[in-house]
Amino acid sequence: SVLSRYENQITVLSDYLEEFPETDEPVWILGKQHHLNTGKSKLLLDISARLWFTYRRKFSPIGGTGPSSDAGWGCMLRCGQMMLAQALICRHLGRDWQWEKHKKQPEEYHRILRCFLDRKDCCYSIHQMAQMGVGEGKSIGEWFGPNTVAQVLKKLALFDEWNSLAVYVSMDNTVVIEDIKKMCWSPSQSSSMAHSSAHLHRSALGRNKSTAGFCTGWKPLLLIIPLRLGINHINPVYIDAFKECFKMPQSLGALGGKPNNAYYFIGFLGNELIYLDPHTTQSFVDSEENGMVDDDSFHCQQAPHRMKIMNLDPSVALGFFCKEECDFDNWCSLVQKVII
Repeated sequence: SVLSRYENQITVLSDYLEEFPETDEPVWILGKQHHLNTGKSKLLLDISARLWFTYRRKFSPIGGTGPSSDAGWGCMLRCGQMMLAQALICRHLGRDWQWEKHKKQPEEYHRILRCFLDRKDCCYSIHQMAQMGVGEGKSIGEWFGPNTVAQVLKKLALFDEWNSLAVYVSMDNTVVIEDIKKMCWSPSQSSSMAHSSAHLHRSALGRNKSTAGFCTGWKPLLLIIPLRLGINHINPVYIDAFKECFKMPQSLGALGGKPNNAYYFIGFLGNELIYLDPHTTQSFVDSEENGMVDDDSFHCQQAPHRMKIMNLDPSVALGFFCKEECDFDNWCSLVQKVII
């Protein structure tokens, strides 16, 4: 509790340091360009619309006897949740969807949010992610790296028939186009996968059953690319290409941060990265009887944090979302043109 109080003090203090400077340089947020001198309010609205997941306390113990808070260890899991939630928003509501406080939101929005509540039967909860991490060699309460959280999301997505995502995690810095097209065009395997799996994950699947999992069209693609952009520090040769990724319309940002301190990077201004910070401990929130969620604490309603790109740990994971095959083809051509 001392640690969480200290973290909250740090967050409050840093609020006064985060105002955007007066500049003509554009701000890029997840593929959209903003201008501070003419559209600062639109920029802040765009940022506050992203689902913001932070440390929570007082949820049911993980595994029945484990921790009931993820403060101090769950920051990369929360960042992974944020990246995935952004993919689901793009899938169901579109990139241009906006959130406004106390405004009625579509049912799909609440259904997305329910996927991430801190309950063992929600398919992308801290409970499911921590327990799936055991298979990746991480004990419950141990800190994840970007690659581990990507592998966990890939496994959990197999049990989520409502969203019906194809999750591809690139190996050795390589995206194999043929493998992705084969995966996105093949009929869903999630039903057969679920029946042969552990009981732990069956409960999560039950909440997300849908015939969408059995369609044979293109399955929306969540593409995660873990990278090492240097040895101990980021190599400056990668900076321009890294920034270009945030300009792509398919961008879901990046997972990364500093050693044992994870952030969800959503854009940049000049040579500063803009990120959502999970290091605030809030109380557990459950859905109400009508299925709605009191969602105020799931949106960051203040100016976001910034850090210099050169302070970034070189271990990162880029995320991209391709709803249709043409989005993926476009992404491939953009990478050839502006990255390679």
